Amino acid sequence: VQLQASGGGLVQAGGSLRLSCAASGRTFSSSAMAWFRQAPGKEREFVVFISWGGGSTDYADSVKGRFTISRDNAKNTVSLQMNSLKPEDTAVYYCAASRRGYSRNYFSIHEYDYWGQGTQVTVSS
Repeated sequence: VQLQASGGGLVQAGGSLRLSCAASGRTFSSSAMAWFRQAPGKEREFVVFISWGGGSTDYADSVKGRFTISRDNAKNTVSLQMNSLKPEDTAVYYCAASRRGYSRNYFSIHEYDYWGQGTQVTVSS
């Protein structure tokens, strides 16, 4: 699976962005997907997960109620709608795919086998 993330940019606090992750490969529809982010000087952190069929999702507490993940297996895409953005959301956002459709360790970077190149999100105050 190859992943291509897009949609990042510069936005004012309170604004919105929509990230997309386009995947190639026949196994996408059976893969759990996630978004992680990494701010300068910090470790990569979990943002959100979605199971292979979209039936299970989970969000980091810091983004609950503001971010929404969705997937379209027919189009091999995963999207992340980010609303009410805050300066602390500033980071490089990475989409990731697992060989498994679901795992209890979905919040761990070690659960994911494929990574996109990242897209920068900058939120100004």
